[in-house]
Amino acid sequence: MKTIATCVEEILVSQPFLEDALTRNILNYSALAEELRDPISKMLRKPVKTGAIMMALRRYSPPKEMANKIKLNKALQNLGDITVRSDLSDYTFKNSPSLIQAHLRTLEIIKNDPHIFYTFTRGVHESNVLITTALKDQIEKFYDNEVCTAVQDHLSAITIGLPKENTKIAGLYYQFFKRLAWEGISLYEVVSTTNEFTILVEDDVVDKAFSAVKGLKN
Repeated sequence: MKTIATCVEEILVSQPFLEDALTRNILNYSALAEELRDPISKMLRKPVKTGAIMMALRRYSPPKEMANKIKLNKALQNLGDITVRSDLSDYTFKNSPSLIQAHLRTLEIIKNDPHIFYTFTRGVHESNVLITTALKDQIEKFYDNEVCTAVQDHLSAITIGLPKENTKIAGLYYQFFKRLAWEGISLYEVVSTTNEFTILVEDDVVDKAFSAVKGLKN
């Protein structure tokens, strides 16, 4: 059976920014309770009083897993090098039987140049090619027979080295997404390997994004 407290918990869990602001005591309890009165009334199918919601908010205690929190803080403090690569272009192609051949042709021209930035990501229905813009003409030639659904130039990649135990830490990626969202930074693309995490942003926000990510280490 649902109660006001369980309704409050359900809403806060589904809106992590709201939960974060509440636990940091930077929200007006009275105003938030008033805002939640209608949705909670609908959830319970009966009218509820603002005072009861306010009491539930004050009593709310977010789930705390101390062991994971310690691991998370340690992982953030031990992030590896943060590198930035600019002058990148991103292509999105529909998957096809011949797409892999274009990928192999690309590998042939970059295999001896470690300075070229290149990623190829294959999804269920489409694939992404991210490459140094200097090779733009060659990429468009190799993929000439493929269906291109999107192209974006003037991109930069920020790559963060992750500690080896990162796969065992809940919420690590969320910290990056939350920090960037708080700064109002939109992500164009996300690419990751086991121990590296790369975000792709437009050039005009790369400095702001870099500062936000670097701030997580402090």
